[in-house]
Amino acid sequence: MNLTWPQVLAWRLSRQFVPAADGPSAVEIARRLCGVQAQVASSARHAVAVRAAAPDPDEIERALWQERTLAKTWVMRGTLHLVPADELADHCAALGTLRSWEKGSWQRGHGVTAAEIEAIIDAVPKALEGASLTREELVEAVVDLTGDAHLRQALTSGWGALLKPLARLGELCYAPPRDGKVAFTSPRAWLPSWPAALPPQEEAGVRVARSFLAAHGPASPEMLDSWLFGGVAKKAVLRAWFRDLAPELTEVDVEGAKLLALTEHVDALAATTPSREVHLLPGFDQYILGAPRTLEALIPAPVKAKVSRAAGWISPVVIHEGRVAGVWEGKDGQIALELFEQLPEEPLRRAVERMRRVLTGEG
Repeated sequence: MNLTWPQVLAWRLSRQFVPAADGPSAVEIARRLCGVQAQVASSARHAVAVRAAAPDPDEIERALWQERTLAKTWVMRGTLHLVPADELADHCAALGTLRSWEKGSWQRGHGVTAAEIEAIIDAVPKALEGASLTREELVEAVVDLTGDAHLRQALTSGWGALLKPLARLGELCYAPPRDGKVAFTSPRAWLPSWPAALPPQEEAGVRVARSFLAAHGPASPEMLDSWLFGGVAKKAVLRAWFRDLAPELTEVDVEGAKLLALTEHVDALAATTPSREVHLLPGFDQYILGAPRTLEALIPAPVKAKVSRAAGWISPVVIHEGRVAGVWEGKDGQIALELFEQLPEEPLRRAVERMRRVLTGEG
């Protein structure tokens, strides 16, 4: 089957609840998107709100800290995400196939020895057993348990880099903040949906790959690798996941690229017509993050530096006909646009107004 990129991008927008803004809840939006990046908390809120049928500014906080149906932790590419609590174990099992912290280069880069990182991995679950600790409290607990004062400096620098292996192993997630400070706990104790043990990575990886294709397909194993691992997955692991998923897949041709789609979505993809709509999406949006930065059909090469900026910053974007047609900035409820091409006036006005309501909490 032959498809065009405008078709694929229009289908992705629809799958991701963007045109109709018909996402049923924050949890289900996060489920469909395969997580919502939360390095910037406001961007995560806006990504959910712009897709929600009934935007609720307090919904994410309730789902995280009261209902415990969302979890917040470091997963894809080592970045902070909101994921459905009942899917977190799959992400941890799949990501656990890459244990970068066991490499000497990683240890040297983070100023620890192999023995020290092993000591941290052993101590953190003990410290968090039945407890919620701020970062400062967790650091002191690890120092007390290990007797290694050097770990105090290592654990308080690097934006939590030494805690990320614990998140990947399913031993740490965010807890309700205390006195304005980030706090951590154990998923085992915090999440009612947490299983007795992590699932086999072979099964978890297939489920993660299936979910990725359902929102960001058609795609290749390399595209999944880029989104999930940052492009450094073990190739044998990826091959095994896609081999096991193969009965559910159909190869399609997207302007010469041989990609894989879930067979159940092929008819819908073929029937999709290119989008003519304009949408504003927040920074770090999954519509951008789920695709390679080199996909010029989505991000034209001349504007790439405006979208994917220094230090991993992903700008809020204006989307027209499925591709990036501008960037924007919001402040005090006002939106400043930087457009890369002329856009239809009325669709742009509606898109700006929709995002203005999101920014001001008007729904």
